[in-house]
Amino acid sequence: MKQETTIAFIGAGSMAEALICGMTKTLYRPEQIIVTNRCNQKRLEYMKKTYGVRTETNKEKAVKEADVVILAMKPKDAAESIASIAPAIGEHQLIISVLAGVTTETIVSLIGKNVAVVRAMPNTSAAIGQSATAISQGRFATETHVTIAKTLFETVGIVAVVPEHDLHAVTGLSGSGPAYVYYLVEAMETAAEEIGLDRTVAKKLILQTIIGAAQMLQTTNKHPSILRKEVTSPGGTTEAGIQVLERYRYQEAVVACIKRATERSEELGKELISAAFSHADAPSR
Repeated sequence: MKQETTIAFIGAGSMAEALICGMTKTLYRPEQIIVTNRCNQKRLEYMKKTYGVRTETNKEKAVKEADVVILAMKPKDAAESIASIAPAIGEHQLIISVLAGVTTETIVSLIGKNVAVVRAMPNTSAAIGQSATAISQGRFATETHVTIAKTLFETVGIVAVVPEHDLHAVTGLSGSGPAYVYYLVEAMETAAEEIGLDRTVAKKLILQTIIGAAQMLQTTNKHPSILRKEVTSPGGTTEAGIQVLERYRYQEAVVACIKRATERSEELGKELISAAFSHADAPSR
């Protein structure tokens, strides 16, 4: 992507911040990025002070200046927000959506133009350049648009191009995935406290354990079940701990968690379509 490309973020929440944090550390200068949101001026001031990006309260103005528009608002605000900026969007622009559950076709319909849309599902590890992002090509997007989006998200981690029907599953798996790991670490920290370990020491050991295990999976290419068995000696401490996890159906809970998050992604998409129709059918004032 050309260095002079201007990117407008519609929305200034945690995902937008994570992407901006990562992008400004790598390929993009802060002045290439414009951030706008619905009504939170303090949030915009924070983004400008922290990252040096440009901010704009007029969403339409921000969109008109941009080559790439990234939709990063809350899903519940998406229908109204997209409709409000639609007149400012030109068919020469690339629209990238990081909205959970919202299809490219829904976005095209809300905009009302044959505009290029690429749908993306990063995660908040983008802030440190470690996101796992999947992207999908909309009907009017070309391979060039996909390449632009891929280059953009490669500034904040790894990127996989997938069929759009897989993005609900990606959302439930890696999009929400960091929260599952954080939840595990919360539990490990609680356990460390209860068994008498110093908090600072425990945190250091827990984090390195998570990092080391992930790197073992990456470097050895062994199936996780094999690595688990290599750690688990018969009658040993690991086996005793694993037996408790099995008793609480730990793996079943994780599978159910990811499936439910995937279902929720699908529900969010349907809710947006419903909201869009409600908005369109509402009497004009």
